[in-house]
Amino acid sequence: MKEIVNAIVSGSARPGDYASLAVPESYRGVVVLKEETQLFDGLATADKDPRKSLHLHDVPTPEPGIGEALVAVMASSVNYNTVWSSIFEPLPTFHFLERYGRLNDLGKRHDLPFHVLGSDMSGVVLRTGPGVTAWKPGDEIVAHCLSVELESPDGHGDTMLDTEQRIWGFETNYGGLAELALVKANQLMPKPRHLTWEEAASPGLVNSTAYRQLISKNGAAMKPGDNVLIWGAGGGLGSYATQLTLVGGGNPICVVSSPDKAQICRDMGAEAVIDRHAEGFRFWKDERTQDPREWKRFGKRIRELTGGEDVDIVFEHPGRETFGTSVYVTRRGGSIVTCASTTGYLHEYDNRYLWMSLKRIIGSHFANYREAWEANRLVAKGKVHPTVSVVYPLEEAGQAAYDVHRNLHRGKVGVLALAPSEGLGVRDPELRARHLTSINRFRAENS
Repeated sequence: MKEIVNAIVSGSARPGDYASLAVPESYRGVVVLKEETQLFDGLATADKDPRKSLHLHDVPTPEPGIGEALVAVMASSVNYNTVWSSIFEPLPTFHFLERYGRLNDLGKRHDLPFHVLGSDMSGVVLRTGPGVTAWKPGDEIVAHCLSVELESPDGHGDTMLDTEQRIWGFETNYGGLAELALVKANQLMPKPRHLTWEEAASPGLVNSTAYRQLISKNGAAMKPGDNVLIWGAGGGLGSYATQLTLVGGGNPICVVSSPDKAQICRDMGAEAVIDRHAEGFRFWKDERTQDPREWKRFGKRIRELTGGEDVDIVFEHPGRETFGTSVYVTRRGGSIVTCASTTGYLHEYDNRYLWMSLKRIIGSHFANYREAWEANRLVAKGKVHPTVSVVYPLEEAGQAAYDVHRNLHRGKVGVLALAPSEGLGVRDPELRARHLTSINRFRAENS
């Protein structure tokens, strides 16, 4: 593994050099264990601690099959699906691996008593399987997390509709929180040359998700001038939604939970910001009863910030806590686009405000390859920037997931894998220099 790292850090190794490097028989990966799926039984979701369930183990190195690539992972990051996996909610991810294992011989390799997690990475291609022509050993890449089979006609208009669509590192094994990772070659994209390994690893899942949700015709198809309500605008997903709204000529109304996150949104260029804790918004009277008076107060606050206009689009991902409010505040004919439910899956809303005002609820899940490629292209051009706030070593991935679970973070939490330190991997220092302030905006030392 040391020789692999030395070749990558040198910046001068050629494809033949990588092809001649020996691939180790095993590597270190952050795993959950099948034998521990009942570890948190009886505990409330908030009390389940990823630091107790995430382990750094040696795992056997898989051989890349047809259309696959084995990648040396320099850095990764934590997404909320890693949190779900680590606390075994809404169900242990081994159910996903078992189902994949029944599909075909390549799928069988994923059905194991351990699950290597992680749905983001930056790194270097080490080996490619039969049939791979677009990528070669030595290519510096990032990966999106869509894994598809495309044997069904359903996925050929939009690969996200493939009947065997999976999220890599969540519904498959050999994810990115590891020293090596196994991916399909059609998950690979060029690494943005002006970013470090840890910066390049952070946008993949959330930036692509936000792109489909907001920009794509498969989502809200945002147009210039649209008012976009963004929940959690200072977090991993919301921070990219804010940037994409601004790049696309929209007007973000950023909802945050603290003054420092409010300031970050203003620094990104957002003018309309609501600190819902500071303004005392409580959308539920108790666990079973929402408060329509708070919906109305929230709608009034939005109109104060938009010159009297309601929002055209709501960027939804908290779920249960906010969904009733989202439906209420959306303008007549507007859209609520949802991609997650981090506060609970069982949403409640007053349907009168949906059907009588001709509003739409749109389900959006990750992104297809084209959407992920376009989202990555915006990063590579310096139009959208990484939002890394803190970086942990692989040994402390449990703490990284704990931070995300308890909402102790801003932006994205990065994890170093093979990269020996932060700050490595920049190939275009001139482009980096032009955007350095924006790249470092979420860094903890800037708070």
